[in-house]
Amino acid sequence: MKILPLFVRKNNFLLFVTITLSFFWISPAFSQQIPATRLHEEIEDAYQHVSRENMGRSPGYRFDTTTYFTHQVNIDANGDNITGDAANEPSIAVDPTNPNRIVIGWRQFDNVNNNFRQAGYGYSSDGGETWTFPGVIDPGVFRSDPVLDFDKNGNFYYNSLTVENKSSMWCDVYRIQDGGFVWDNGTYAQGGDKQWMRIDRTDGLGSGNIYAAWNQSFSICSNGSFTRSTDGGDSYEDCVSVDENPFWATLAVGPDGELYEVGVSAGYNDGVIINKSTNAMLAGSQIKWDMTTWVSLDGELSGWTTINPSGLLGQAWVDVDKSDGPGRGYVYVLAAVQRISYYDPGDIMFARSTDGGITWDDPVRINDDLSFVNTQWMGTMSVAPDGRIDVVWLDTRNAPSNYPDNSALYYSFSVDHGVTWSANKKISGVFNPHLGYPNQNKMGDYFDMVSDENGAHLAWANTLNGEEDVCYTHITPSVVLGLNEQQQATRTFNLRNYPNPFNSQTTLQYYLPQTKQVRLNLYDSYGRLVKNLVNNKQEKGSKKVTVSVSDLQAGIYYARLQVENKVETSKLVVIK
Repeated sequence: MKILPLFVRKNNFLLFVTITLSFFWISPAFSQQIPATRLHEEIEDAYQHVSRENMGRSPGYRFDTTTYFTHQVNIDANGDNITGDAANEPSIAVDPTNPNRIVIGWRQFDNVNNNFRQAGYGYSSDGGETWTFPGVIDPGVFRSDPVLDFDKNGNFYYNSLTVENKSSMWCDVYRIQDGGFVWDNGTYAQGGDKQWMRIDRTDGLGSGNIYAAWNQSFSICSNGSFTRSTDGGDSYEDCVSVDENPFWATLAVGPDGELYEVGVSAGYNDGVIINKSTNAMLAGSQIKWDMTTWVSLDGELSGWTTINPSGLLGQAWVDVDKSDGPGRGYVYVLAAVQRISYYDPGDIMFARSTDGGITWDDPVRINDDLSFVNTQWMGTMSVAPDGRIDVVWLDTRNAPSNYPDNSALYYSFSVDHGVTWSANKKISGVFNPHLGYPNQNKMGDYFDMVSDENGAHLAWANTLNGEEDVCYTHITPSVVLGLNEQQQATRTFNLRNYPNPFNSQTTLQYYLPQTKQVRLNLYDSYGRLVKNLVNNKQEKGSKKVTVSVSDLQAGIYYARLQVENKVETSKLVVIK
């Protein structure tokens, strides 16, 4: 039997309830987990300068289909992989005013024989087709746990942990506020180990507020694990405490500016809890937590597994439906957990609340394999502005028997507020996650994803190149289940457009793996030719074609790309 306390703080009253759970068997792995107090960042190897120009090269990783594509981010100016380095724990920011503008940050290890890490980053101005890796933000300075976010105006923020010793860890937040890709000099932002950051992108009282939380056990702040900026990141307030002191936490902002923090609490027998504040949005307010609630995922987050020996199965994630639909305000929590009701080394479990986090539906499993031995790990979730829920994770169901930890990336989505889920879709090759460790036995602790109406933008780490690298994957959920793998593998041009819908002009994008003769035309819904856009030979690489429709009526149109005997189409929605 297991007794879990449940505290709910409401209207200055503290309600106490005990919940009794009975279960069949507890995995021996639970007793082997590393306590949270040991999973922290620390300087072990001294900084050694490495010249990237003198390092080896191999082909950069690219895989393109009509429904998703994956491109390596940490590459040189020619698009080649830099051998002998490592990159993991990526986080992503996507400009909502121009989704072609993307930045990804990661832990950069210049040499796999040295675990000294720095604040690496790369950027794309063409929707992830091509990437530039300038290097690191603060050369020669130990930095870890990168967390990126963006405000509603498209300004980027990079929260970076730095360390002197276990009791002296703090964060700086760097900004890009001019629409470009150059970071400022950074602002001291309190902080500590395993921090997370989220920015209010609503139009409410807290619009532009920056919230950050971390593990209080390893922080420069002895009296708290949370801070706030109400001036756009010019300054950060003194640390304040969070009820039940959660660790490995992430944050989300609801449609009315309400703030949620989900994490693990020792006070709840290392269970997943969620805190909510409805006054954090108010500048000058003394932040109060309305409630602290235990969320059942029928499992526990693990801090020590053979699949990621010095890291986590993944963090717990919280997000909120901010659409104008019937799910507005629904709160969702997801994590990869080791199961309690029966033994399973890792499942992707999801729970939802339809009353603002007060009560929670029974958890559901997202991964649809029937095995009790496969490991699903590094689960990540994000919610699109229209309410669609996207989930990705790593999955060992395709692993050969001699390499049981080999993993592939999987995807599923829900368009009915988490009631039903699409069939799991494998969207990467199988790789060995143990390759290329940078003198540190893990592939990081998290991936990161941003969802919009057109799809999911994912930053993740893998070893598809035989070493730890960071990749960007874009997933189009509405059609990702419509083609089989063989069909997808034969279609490599990845024709798409943004914005869509649109009223005056849009940009068509595609990629040519070789120099070819190209024909690109626009047709109406009756198949009648409307515009000739391209009819010539084009060089290998990413292409953009701007299409003006000011002379066309509202309706459905189709762009048709023909390269030799291969054809792709993309639906365009014109509104007036």
